[in-house]
Formats: sequence, structure tokens, C-alpha cells
Amino acid sequence: MLEHGQFWRNKELREHIAVVDNKITPHIVFKNSTYLNVYTKRWEKGNVWIYKDRIVYVGERLPEKTDGCEIIDCTGQYLVPGYIEPHAHPFQLYNPESLAYFAAKYGTTTLINDNLRIISLLDTDTAFRLIEDLHELPVSSFWWGRYDSQTIMRDEEAFLNTDEVLSWLSHPSVIQGGELTSWPQLLAGDDRLLYWLQETKRHHKRIEGHFPGASENTLTKLKLLGASADHEALDGEEALRRLRLGYHVTLRHSSIRPDLPVLLDDLLAEGIDAFDQLTYTTDGPTSTFIEKGLINVCIEIAIKKGVPLIDAYRMATYNVAKYYGLDELIGGIAPGRLAHINLLYEKDDPTPLSVLAKGKWIIKDGIECTPTKKINWKQYGIEPLSFDWELTEDDLQFSIPVGLHMHNDVILKPYAVEIDITASNLGTDNNDAFLLLLDREGTWRVNTVLRGFTRELGALCSTFSTTNDIILIGKCKADMQLAWRRMKEIGGGIVVVHKGKVLFELPLSLAGAMYDGSIETLIEKEYELKNILIDAGYEFKDPVYNLLFLSSVHLPYIRVTPKGIIDVMTRETIVPANMR
Repeated sequence: MLEHGQFWRNKELREHIAVVDNKITPHIVFKNSTYLNVYTKRWEKGNVWIYKDRIVYVGERLPEKTDGCEIIDCTGQYLVPGYIEPHAHPFQLYNPESLAYFAAKYGTTTLINDNLRIISLLDTDTAFRLIEDLHELPVSSFWWGRYDSQTIMRDEEAFLNTDEVLSWLSHPSVIQGGELTSWPQLLAGDDRLLYWLQETKRHHKRIEGHFPGASENTLTKLKLLGASADHEALDGEEALRRLRLGYHVTLRHSSIRPDLPVLLDDLLAEGIDAFDQLTYTTDGPTSTFIEKGLINVCIEIAIKKGVPLIDAYRMATYNVAKYYGLDELIGGIAPGRLAHINLLYEKDDPTPLSVLAKGKWIIKDGIECTPTKKINWKQYGIEPLSFDWELTEDDLQFSIPVGLHMHNDVILKPYAVEIDITASNLGTDNNDAFLLLLDREGTWRVNTVLRGFTRELGALCSTFSTTNDIILIGKCKADMQLAWRRMKEIGGGIVVVHKGKVLFELPLSLAGAMYDGSIETLIEKEYELKNILIDAGYEFKDPVYNLLFLSSVHLPYIRVTPKGIIDVMTRETIVPANMR
């Protein structure tokens, strides 16, 4: 069975009936189970039969045929549906495969994924083949269809034109459009974008917003234009405003915005006792934030804050499935659903001791099981980078009097550069650093200065960026050259150099954007990177996101993009890119 709309074939459906009729043996039976029935909102007793990837029976009976059947006595344990992450960005150094397996170990067995990185790296046919391959993993994967790139690309029209956007929106694996970061352009009269939204609705799919700080008036207009949901509420007042206007509201707990405790405190203080329109998201966290899991952590916070126990679980399961029209497939323990089941020690401890995904064990009695499927990334052209050009001394000439000032992890403001930036090194008496955005193909560059990222660091080179281009940040041009050379040698990645010595490297062998390894290892590497940066004067929370956000024009106030330095509010080019 494929989750994207091609349901079980007739022969398979007849087999499922035969299992119920005791003519075929189920593969797994959970007997004496106490399971959460998300439909009755009760903990109920029963036996749960699994055949291949599907739940085929839930009730009082035990099968008559048990040869080869794995029977698990669940006395003293509790079964809940696999959790659903409705807003995953599966390319935050990790990749969709590594995130899927890691999330599943902590009970999140369904991911609804952003397609932005895929559409910027692959042509549509290749991307769809990759999606089909990812469907073979035990974790269920669904996708968004993006309307914009969140930056200003030179070739954006190549992958975000009407034909490409509508191809994604019509694909059965794509269950929503968005996230809608280009809403200012929509309100300003962008009729092509409005047409894409209308087509999303015609396909009976949801539209995910991205409306931080939006007023009631703005939210109302966006609702009229088709927005279905939003995950950008920063406090309970903003969440409640969205609920009152009929939005489905996803409460965020991410590495950049770990807001869930405050959101729940505020909503509960307002007396909210209806939770059907609420879900959770970790919103593409960096790996160090998810050491203890994804949605299981959100459920735990909700329980501790006083959300009724069953509602806390439904927000992670049935509410998501119902919103997307997937409630006959995922989100519950009932006949016909995919066999995504978490076994818990206690009702109020959502981190499972065993996880079943599509009828396959991900973790069993606390022991991790060997993955049953591996993605061959090379067959999609996703492999280490190679460069046939060199970084020259001319590329490291800085004279632009406008720089980018980091006020926090998200906000960049323009400032007048007052120090001498024509020298080979910048002093450690300030926190200004050279910033170079360099075309991956070597055709253009943007030279400026970044304030706030470091006080001492020689150089950081990264192929991980919003635009898939190369970022160089540093105080020392010689170190920047060395970081560049080492990055080339490892085929793309993040390299840190100081005083002529390579201090850190993280190979991103999957197109220079993703790590081809476990998230556990990636967590260690991210901690190492952050500690090195802190020692060099870094003062913010999330350097990985800082690299992404340098080019993200949905955030205020100034960004560096392939077309140059951009005023986000006016979309005017302050300083154009230089052709090499």
C-alpha cells in the first residue's frame, strides 16, 4: 500500500478479510492491550491484530491460527497511535531518510515534509521518483507544495513556475500548499499566486500559512484568500486570534522558537477546553534540539502543563489526520489504519519503549532494530559536490559600505560600515566579519560585512544555505581561502578554520546540503561546531539556522541573495551581485 492514494489492491483486501475470518494468520497480535481509542476518547481493552502493514482487527477475539504469529502480551503497557509531525523541514543538515528513522525511534511515525530543498536540487520527475522511494520506508511521508523559495533566486522561475507548482499540487503525496511566506505579495495583488492557491483548493488540499505577528485584519484577508492553518503564533493571544477566525492552529516548539510551554500556559489561562483545532510541530529543528525526540517531547510538555491526557495525545495523532483527511489511514488504532503503534510504559509518558511503523519494528523493548530500507541517493544525482573553478584574491575584495547586523537569530538590519574592510584581516576589537555569498557555479558573488556572528573566528565556509550557494564568513582572508579549499576536498559541507588550522569539518556529501549519516552523530557534530563558535564570540542560539536565514527574504529587514543585498520590505536591491 502506498500512502499517497493508491490503496491496497483487491487481492490484499481479500487477504485482510481472510485474516479476520481466521483463514490467514496475522503477523503480530497485541493481546491484553489497553489502547487509546481516539474516536471515543477513552482508554479501552482489546486485542490488536496486524497483517503486514495494516491493522485488521481490534476487539475481544484472539486469532485461531497463530503459527508464525508474533504474540505480544501487553499487560501493563499502553498502546497509542504513532505520532504525526505536520510541519517537517527534513533538510536541516539531516536528510529525509535519517530524520524519518530518528523520529520513529521516539514514536513519530508520520512526517509531512517541506519540498523546498528537493525542488531546488532536482527536476520534477526525479523528485517524484525520490518521493516514491521514500514511501518504501516504514515511516509515512507526505509533502507540501511550495509557492515560493523564501529568497530571491536568479533561476527561481525554472522550478517555481505555474507548470511546476501545479505538478506538485496535483501529486497524490502532496497534501497541502505552502508554507505561504509570500503572503505580502498575495495581499499586494499577485494574481498568479492567488491562482495557485485556487488550484490548491480545487484539489481539495490545505494551505499552510506563515503569518508571524499578523493582525486580525490581515488574518481575515488571508482566510478569505484560502489560508487553512498557521503555525506562527508566538503567544496564546495570537493562537486564540487564529482559532476564533477558524484557522487550524499548530503550536510550535522549535530550536528557534521553543514556544509551546508559553502557548499552552496562555491558552489554558484563557479557559480553552476545546483542543480539536490544535496540533504540535517542531518546525524543522536543528538536531541538537531533538536529542530526546520530536512530537513525543511536545506531548510531554502538554501533559505537564495540564492539557487533558487524551487531548494531549489526540493533538499529535487524530487531530492532524482529521485535518488533512487522512483519518482513515493514520492517527488511530482501528481496523483499516496503517500499523503505526507506540507501546508506552505509562499513560503519561509519551516516549515509547517499542515502536511499530507500517507493521515493522523500529525499536522493540528499547532496542533499535536494523532499518529495512536504505535510500540510494546517487541514483538521484545527490552526491558530493565538485568544483571546476577557484576562489581568487579578487573574490575577497570588500569595499561596500553597507553591512548586515545580526540583532538576534532571525532579524538582520542594515548598518553603515565604519571600519576599514579593505585589509586582509579584521580586528578582534569588534564583531564585524567579512561575508561572501558565492555562486555554486562560480558566476557571481556578493561581498559585504556581517556584524554579530563572531569576534575572533578566522573563517567558516558552508555549502549549506537557503540558495544552495556558498557562504564564507570570517575575520581573516587567508583562513577563508583555506576553509574554501578544505570544503572542496570534502565535497561540500561546513568547515571552520582559525589561524591556519582546520578546527572543524562536517562533510555534507548529499549535494552539499545534507549529512549522510545518523542524527546521533550529527548531534555531536553540531555541539562541537557551536562550542567552537561560542569560543570565538558567537552569542546567539542556532548557527545552523543563522546560515539559512542570511538569504531568507520572508524575515526582516535585509538579506544577502544571489541578486545582491535586498531590502526585504521594499524588495529593492541595495547592492547588486558582482559577476565574476
